[in-house]
Amino acid sequence: MRVQLITAPTIEPISLSELKLHLRLDSGSLADNLDESQSLKPDNYVVAGDYVTHVGTGIDVLGYDAIVILNSGTNGASGTVDVKIQESDDDSTYTDWTGGTFTQVTEANDNAIQEKQYTGIKQYIRTVAKVLVAACDFGTTIIRNNPQSAVDDLLNDHIETARGYVEDITKRVLLTSTWDYHLDEFPDENYFELPFGNLQSVTHLKYTDSDGDITTMTVTTEYLVETNGDQYGRIVLPYAETWPSFTAYTSNPIVCRFVCGWTAASLIPTRIRTAVKMIAAKLYESRGDDIIGHMVTEDKFFMNLLASHRLWSEFV
Repeated sequence: MRVQLITAPTIEPISLSELKLHLRLDSGSLADNLDESQSLKPDNYVVAGDYVTHVGTGIDVLGYDAIVILNSGTNGASGTVDVKIQESDDDSTYTDWTGGTFTQVTEANDNAIQEKQYTGIKQYIRTVAKVLVAACDFGTTIIRNNPQSAVDDLLNDHIETARGYVEDITKRVLLTSTWDYHLDEFPDENYFELPFGNLQSVTHLKYTDSDGDITTMTVTTEYLVETNGDQYGRIVLPYAETWPSFTAYTSNPIVCRFVCGWTAASLIPTRIRTAVKMIAAKLYESRGDDIIGHMVTEDKFFMNLLASHRLWSEFV
């Protein structure tokens, strides 16, 4: 079968959040997807003209999006607070993170909240503070959002791979995409089938003669389109019409461009979406291991799960 992908699907059979929920990476609630830890606990901090007296607890942020919150209470008379974020690979040796300095807190802007998102690459972060002139009330909190974007990218790759695996089994294209189907000659029958099922539309049917001249056939007068639901679509001759007679070009002389696939993930049958979800989960759970043997042993299960949605015609 000579087919060429022209436009790939823009959505997938399952969403990232659906897969996360299946893997229990997400609880589905905002409260359970976030956690917070104190670095500098809320307190009345005494004067210290350095960043080594008031040192916060290091927090592991590897694999998380992190936001650091400075919650200022009341400053003492003329007191000032300077807070900055530090980062570390080992929770031992810390250095200042560029861009991690908060606006100095004075009596003019105390009793307020400041926040900074940590976008560095170290595993641990903490806050340190310097207090001048008078004791001041404040504290810092680090909020983590799990999981990290790198895991999201990995899961999205697994969803795409799982879709392809299911498409190979069912011989379908699951979601809207555009393809070119090439033939060497018109058939003896008064029709030919298009692959992948769920035909939405035919963009054009063209043929190229030996001189390289391209002719675009006219729908309804020179050919008809049968979408046929979720089965194979067909190009059919109208009554009493015949296929064009021409000397064919040597390479891909006939091309039919068509759009196929379900138009929305919600329209895909549950069994197909379940199979995509299970295969994506297997890929995630087995990452870094040889999963070939596992997939072979489970292939029969997936074949049975998808059997009622498989298309059976062979294309050459």
